[in-house]
Amino acid sequence: MFKPVFFDEIKTYSLSKFKADLFAGITVGIVALPLAMAFAIACGISPERGIYTAIIAGFLISAFSGSRLQIGGPTGAFIVIISSIYLKYGDSGLMASTLIAGALLIVMGFFKMGNLIKYIPFPVVVGFTSGISVVIFSTQINDILGLKLTDAPGEFLLKLMYYIEHISRFNPWALLVSFLTVAVIVICNKVSRRLPALLISMLVVSVFSVLLNLPVETIGDRFGELPRTLPMPKLLFPSFSDISQLIMPACTIALLAAIESLLSATVADSMTGDRHRPNTELTAQGIGNIGSVIFGGIPATGAIARTATNIKSGAQTPVAGMIHAVVLLLVLAIFAPQAKAIPMAVLSGIMVVICYNMSEYRTFIRMFYAPKSDWAVMLVTFLVTVIFDLVLAVQLGVMLAALLFLRRMSEEGRIAPMVADDSPENTRHEIPAHVAIFDFSGPLFYGVIDKFRSVLDVSIIQKRVIILQMDNVNAIDVAGLEQLSDLLKKCKKRNIKLILSGLDKRSQVNVAIRRYQLKISSCRRLASALKLVKDKF
Repeated sequence: MFKPVFFDEIKTYSLSKFKADLFAGITVGIVALPLAMAFAIACGISPERGIYTAIIAGFLISAFSGSRLQIGGPTGAFIVIISSIYLKYGDSGLMASTLIAGALLIVMGFFKMGNLIKYIPFPVVVGFTSGISVVIFSTQINDILGLKLTDAPGEFLLKLMYYIEHISRFNPWALLVSFLTVAVIVICNKVSRRLPALLISMLVVSVFSVLLNLPVETIGDRFGELPRTLPMPKLLFPSFSDISQLIMPACTIALLAAIESLLSATVADSMTGDRHRPNTELTAQGIGNIGSVIFGGIPATGAIARTATNIKSGAQTPVAGMIHAVVLLLVLAIFAPQAKAIPMAVLSGIMVVICYNMSEYRTFIRMFYAPKSDWAVMLVTFLVTVIFDLVLAVQLGVMLAALLFLRRMSEEGRIAPMVADDSPENTRHEIPAHVAIFDFSGPLFYGVIDKFRSVLDVSIIQKRVIILQMDNVNAIDVAGLEQLSDLLKKCKKRNIKLILSGLDKRSQVNVAIRRYQLKISSCRRLASALKLVKDKF
């Protein structure tokens, strides 16, 4: 059900809540300003489009969110995919892919897929998150070193080689500005986590650069004057052939938006004790992305750091997120002319800190102490993200994780002949010579069929009764049902009685067997099955 939290909260809204939301909204708006510009520039587009995203998507996501204190806007997770789409297809391709992604998110919410996102394997998430941070950092080297290169290749390795070839254009003042930016952020965080470290560093280092007239490239040098108002809504459509090429990137945007927004909502729940509405949240993300791109923005999602800042600042309702959007709109209207003096190296310094926080290097290193299959999936996802493409990395990572999961499940499935001593003391019974009992455990699915067949085909010879003990069978698929059907046919052909034991009438396995119209005798207990054998066979 689509049920935004804002519509519930507004019924009991009060002046005291508004005061708390106002302070939190102003605080988050201040924090979001440098991030919005830095994310946009990292994508290869003008900085105001990051602000448009934070304003439009931020307002819509808060208004329709399934999480009480979620803050939406541009995030680092999208930088790689946005830059590749924009470089190849331009504005029309970016708009089309974002619109498709927004529609997909709304569909996901409508079909209640909010809880399915948690099944994305953790190694895949760590791998592509760490990989994204490395790729984003590589895009900042140009401005950190002040190279002023405009035609660097998109591929990671080729880009590094290109930078090395042009290292003679290195500007030490740009490196100094980036270093000072990082240093101010670190100092502010050491003093107090409540300080808007990113904004303070941007203002302090920009003023320092202007006063000393340092020879570094600024926003004005690259992009000119920033507009002071939101653009008029517009729609751009690429060619039909391009749209077909944009389906997979759009799916990646939708997947990333879903994962990060629900993760952010979960973090907010852990900080506040709330419970978010995942399907409503997905719908809100879809609405926010569609609104953002229509007004010249870029893809958006729930932002964990800004959501945490919102909560720590005392926000009470989604109104805080809506106020944060209004604050950014006022900043754009009043201070846009001054933004042209901000050095590009300052925003690169901010992105270095973001990359460091995104990298999750501690988790990345700790993963190597996990089972080999898990860290292998993470490493493959990481390397493919860095060297090739984020879309391919997510596809390959999920596929590998799924295959490894199936292998583990097949290892969990066991079938073995049972003798009297295998049963608990109170259920031990003499097993007649003409009876074979097999104990199943784990899921009975296509991954264990060969094991099932190899044991039973040999063992049913010269037996009059086969009992399958299925107390520990927790799931069955159509391959398992077909194998039971095949076994039943073989037993009938040899005049062997097949009995299932340990199945409750209402168990999912028993229901599946009955629906599949397999007429197999069953008993709830092994003792009952043995008594049936003694009485009739």
